[in-house]
Amino acid sequence: MADVTTTKISATSRCAVKLRDNYYTFEASEERTINNPENVNVEEEWSKLFEAVNEVIDLQIEDLMDAFKNQKNK
Repeated sequence: MADVTTTKISATSRCAVKLRDNYYTFEASEERTINNPENVNVEEEWSKLFEAVNEVIDLQIEDLMDAFKNQKNK
């Protein structure tokens, strides 16, 4: 069995939100190159990557909610 070295990782996050009668879908993805795989904890880096893309989705949803709140207050 050959040794395998991870040199790239990627993560994608997607979420659909129903607001009133409309659905809004948000998606974020990112890929990272691991330059020194022998010195990197790949599982830890992959976890950080998922946290990063999930944060992007959370911010997009917050922006949508804020836009609806501001529209309602006008």
